[in-house]
Amino acid sequence: MFTYYLNLALRSFKRNRVLTALMVLALGLGIGASITTLTVLKLLSGDPLPQKSARIFAPEIDPLTADSTTPADRLFRNWGNLMTYTDAMNLLHARKGKRQAVMALTPDKITPQEAGQHPFFSDGVITTSDFFGMFDASFQYGSGWSAQDDDDRARVAVIAGFLNDKLFGGANSVGKALRIGDQDYRIVGVLKPWAPQPRFYAVNLGGRGYGNGDAVFLPLQTAVADKVNTQNVNCFDTGVDINHLETAPCVWVALWVELASASDASAYKSFLSNYVAQQISLGRMHHPEVALPDLMAFLAQQQVVPDDARLQANLAFGFLLICIVNTVGLLLAKCLRRSREIGVRRALGATRGAIFAQFMVESGMVGIAGGVLGLVFAELGLWAIRHQPAEYAKLAHLDVSMFVATFVIALIASLIAGLLPAWRACVVAPAPQLKSV
Repeated sequence: MFTYYLNLALRSFKRNRVLTALMVLALGLGIGASITTLTVLKLLSGDPLPQKSARIFAPEIDPLTADSTTPADRLFRNWGNLMTYTDAMNLLHARKGKRQAVMALTPDKITPQEAGQHPFFSDGVITTSDFFGMFDASFQYGSGWSAQDDDDRARVAVIAGFLNDKLFGGANSVGKALRIGDQDYRIVGVLKPWAPQPRFYAVNLGGRGYGNGDAVFLPLQTAVADKVNTQNVNCFDTGVDINHLETAPCVWVALWVELASASDASAYKSFLSNYVAQQISLGRMHHPEVALPDLMAFLAQQQVVPDDARLQANLAFGFLLICIVNTVGLLLAKCLRRSREIGVRRALGATRGAIFAQFMVESGMVGIAGGVLGLVFAELGLWAIRHQPAEYAKLAHLDVSMFVATFVIALIASLIAGLLPAWRACVVAPAPQLKSV
């Protein structure tokens, strides 16, 4: 029976080519706009560590002076888990989490060893040894440095695979020297491709939110001793000597911790409150508020997804609704033109259910055709986005899930659009139609 309905639908399409084309075009435009904006929204709001994001936490404390009137929630929204070097290292050395890492960003000047190659700048991270294990960054060659290397301020480095390809042709570069700034660092590890989207650990450190991963990773204490430049330094006192950030009243490093369970998270938050209370008693801090959002809650707090992206998605689905309404009108017009055909079928014994099913199959075929056209429009829309100057632009591609979603949304939209016309068709009385034949 389904094959018979398909055959009837194809015949109807051939007889009403203009109406069919208009319906497919209307749905295609709506689907294309919706899938384009939905793909971008999915990219911007994705989980960068889906396998463990619920176990990664951002400790937040208020380091402002006693006369500050900034509410804690607004401070945390602006600064997140930024804190002073002293507080970050105190919390790090307390080792209350399964893993913990302190980090900041640095624009590294890299000088190639081979003649003819010119120095260039690359994005870098200065951090502590747990960074790679906590964020599941795997290695192509070698490994990360040790906690002892952190304490010894060893001049070691981990580099990204793309930097290794550029400098060493992709060969194992572990043990080789790399000139960064005015110092030589020994390479101890080369990462496999690793670029979480969004680049969550850089959200409040002044770095890019999306795009390629970082090129170089250096031990934090070594970088501080070598006076490596850092980004996004926020000082809350006057007359600060930024050449000694390790003791300055400035927030410029971020702390992340990995905790094994909800009970561990509760215990860590209690520890954080106790730490702040202790610092208040010592006169170093003045505000007791703390927070411990997990990774996804932190991204929501930092408003990583722009409001205009959500607005565009809502507008696109509103446009799809308009397209569905237009399709309903076109299907109704088509139904009215076929009243005689429906009356003859009813007179020959077709039930109302059969007529309803026939028109729903026809609507579904319009939806599939609209989905194909919607894919074309979506690809054109994403191509246009990839040519915009936004950080995430070149990542805007249609993946398998969005490919499937295109046809699911198209089919649902067409079936919704077909409900009223199909109901109108199945209630057509055969007698009046037969009299007019």
